[in-house]
Amino acid sequence: MKKDMNDKDMLNIKEDKKSLQWIVDPLLQWYEEQARVLPWRENSDPYRVWVSEIMLQQTRVEAVISYYQRFMENFPNIATLAEAPEEKVMKLWEGLGYYSRARNLKKAAEVMCEQYRGKFPGEYSEILKLPGIGKYTAGAISSIAFGQPCSAVDGNVLRVITRLEENNADIKNEKFKKQIGERLEEIYPIGYCSEFTQSLMELGATVCVPNGEPKCEECPLKSGCSAYKNNTWHKYPVKQMKPQRKKINKTVLIISAGDKIAVRQRGEQGLLAGLWEFPNIDRKLTEEEIGKWLEQQGIEIIQIEKHKNTKHIFTHLEWQMNCYHIVCKEMNDSFKWVSKEELNNTVPLPTAFRKCL
Repeated sequence: MKKDMNDKDMLNIKEDKKSLQWIVDPLLQWYEEQARVLPWRENSDPYRVWVSEIMLQQTRVEAVISYYQRFMENFPNIATLAEAPEEKVMKLWEGLGYYSRARNLKKAAEVMCEQYRGKFPGEYSEILKLPGIGKYTAGAISSIAFGQPCSAVDGNVLRVITRLEENNADIKNEKFKKQIGERLEEIYPIGYCSEFTQSLMELGATVCVPNGEPKCEECPLKSGCSAYKNNTWHKYPVKQMKPQRKKINKTVLIISAGDKIAVRQRGEQGLLAGLWEFPNIDRKLTEEEIGKWLEQQGIEIIQIEKHKNTKHIFTHLEWQMNCYHIVCKEMNDSFKWVSKEELNNTVPLPTAFRKCL
């Protein structure tokens, strides 16, 4: 199935650090034997590949599996996703975070129905035009679903390559990422593009891991890895320090009237855009201040009870949430009032606010 390389060939290739050809055969062989069984690998349908790649952005495989299966049960193809109410899509996405991904999925499905008769475009340049799809995702779909020699360079791939070569370049540098992508595309094995892309991803996810010591003894590339040879894996990859997260104090109010709970919809721009939330104020309020705020909303308090404080961490932001349960006399038009059943089954409420329940 794959071309075997003799020791002389291997030595000559490894001497040329600009060539990565030597990684192809051992990676393909390893992937064939060690690849995890995952639901999106059942076939190479581009719709299934696309949804999985979007879900896996910034999210662990273990967390994605159940979401992916539910999503596919509800939206088995492009047309069903395009026709679905946005609120249903967002509800099924609830808890995955980065909600703009879900909105762009639906927008892209609508574009494919309008411009491609409900089929996935097969060219990288056309895939790249779809909402929510960048170079990495376009490359992943092109290679995995369509067998094209298009690289998909993410953090896993960059970690593997920089450790192999003890490369000190900043992996956040777009020029460097482009160079790695071009070098990989030079060595893509025709007929095995899908497997090669996935083998690099898999190696970075399960062996050359992002957190903690890599499992070098299990790595098919250890014989040519400079970081393994010199025990310098902890130095790579090199990346700029992340800015410190900004912390915001919030007072979150769970307001109930009978069996209904007050929610409101967030604006169409910014963090968690368009989703539902419990009424909240961007500072820490005393109970007296809460009473005055509720009075301004036309809410008459029967009881106020302090809940345990909680927090929620976003990529560059941390919410410190002070939570209160308010029992009020009656509902008014300041908020939308929903039942617990609606809150559980139909209202897309971000995890940040569910923590206050």
